Amino acid sequence: MDIVKSTKKVGENLEKGIESGLEKTKEIFTNVASYLPFANLAKKSSDTFSIEVDLPGVDKKDIDIKIEDNFLRVSATRKMKKEVKEEDYYMIGSYFGEISRVFALPEDIDRDKVDAKYEDGRLYITLEKVEAKKAKSITVK
Repeated sequence: MDIVKSTKKVGENLEKGIESGLEKTKEIFTNVASYLPFANLAKKSSDTFSIEVDLPGVDKKDIDIKIEDNFLRVSATRKMKKEVKEEDYYMIGSYFGEISRVFALPEDIDRDKVDAKYEDGRLYITLEKVEAKKAKSITVK
């Protein structure tokens, strides 16, 4: 009977450990996700791609876009400050963090024709194919 009780106890402890681990994992992914901005990648036409990246609370001057090899890296620094002044207390909180996303690019992207625009907390990036790789219609004679 002692073996049955101790086995049951081990099972309960194992179950509690797994539940605790899942909660910690969920908390970690939530924290990581707060530094990974949402992004949409779309193919506008056979020759053009667009990427939209949400960067709320980021100043335009704190955005860095680089193409290295076949990767487009968008990184930014988010700086926010919240200040509350009341009659009986003063509170200030600041949030500072580096956020980054990396996108694998097709080899036929023209690195000289990358356009980026930032407005209302959203970064719009347009990428074009190299001229020689663009689709071309052929007229049948």
